[in-house]
Amino acid sequence: MSKISAAITAVGAYVPEYVLTNQILETMVDTNDEWITTRTGIKERRILKEAGKGTSYLAINAAKDLINKTKLDPKEIDLVIVATASPDMKAASTAAYTATEIGAVNAFSFDLEAACSSFLFGMSTVASYIESGRYKKILLIGADKNSSFINYKDRATCIIFGDGAGAVLFEPNHEGLGLQDEYLRSDGSGREFLQATFGGSSYPSTPEAITEGKHYVYQDGKTVFKNAVFNMADVAEKIMKRNNLTNNDVAWLVAHQANKRIIDATASRMNLEEEKVMMNIQKYGNTTSATLPLLLNDYETQLKKGDNLIFAAFGGGFTWGSIYLTWAYNS
Repeated sequence: MSKISAAITAVGAYVPEYVLTNQILETMVDTNDEWITTRTGIKERRILKEAGKGTSYLAINAAKDLINKTKLDPKEIDLVIVATASPDMKAASTAAYTATEIGAVNAFSFDLEAACSSFLFGMSTVASYIESGRYKKILLIGADKNSSFINYKDRATCIIFGDGAGAVLFEPNHEGLGLQDEYLRSDGSGREFLQATFGGSSYPSTPEAITEGKHYVYQDGKTVFKNAVFNMADVAEKIMKRNNLTNNDVAWLVAHQANKRIIDATASRMNLEEEKVMMNIQKYGNTTSATLPLLLNDYETQLKKGDNLIFAAFGGGFTWGSIYLTWAYNS
């Protein structure tokens, strides 16, 4: 019997209708389009404005997009994982609600949180389930409503983040396609530099905390940038060397969309041409757990069966890593 590998067989996506442009941000905070574009590469981001709608709304719509495109019967899904840093609630599973709402009545489900590395770590988790032979169809959704904890008077964070979701279906493959290797890391000493503190068990939300704006995300931009540039590039290079891949062997870099300069640094370390680098940060900003699947959705028609993809991400915690995957289908 041939070895089972976990292959991506379908993708879907959803982004909110409202577009928050750099020009609109200029009216909200002390910044300008040139400053934002030069430092981040971001021109606009999508924001979920509707009251009472959270990350599950984004996840459900991304999953429905995948289901509608592929005519997948939701009853055939074995597992639904929602990778997210912004679950609907602290004490109820966003994935469980998402699975129910899309009709995945035979699936079990759970949330997975590793900040901006959540989807990458989710890919590793899914691969283990698929390779076990017990599960055939797993839906991995990266979704975040970052606007729920952004202070739109803080130009260090409000220019970066957007809302969105991407969904990916994994299935067993016997042709040697799918996930080939992974190199994942974390360092808890970095959590002080990027965090959404209040609302967690160590820092319960209080009227005073809300009044002082402590429930918003905080980022030490210079420290995070320095660590992201080094670590994303480092793991991408390591996984290439470990698998004897040259830049000619790699069809695409699928990098977390946090900052164009970080992405460029990673591609440079890999000696990869610009046309092999997936990029949509200019449209969506940093959608945290959703950046990688949104890239796959945007570039799906350009992907060919047998293409070698290198994924790389970095997030709060710190968490980071790289995955080497071979694409399994032609659109």
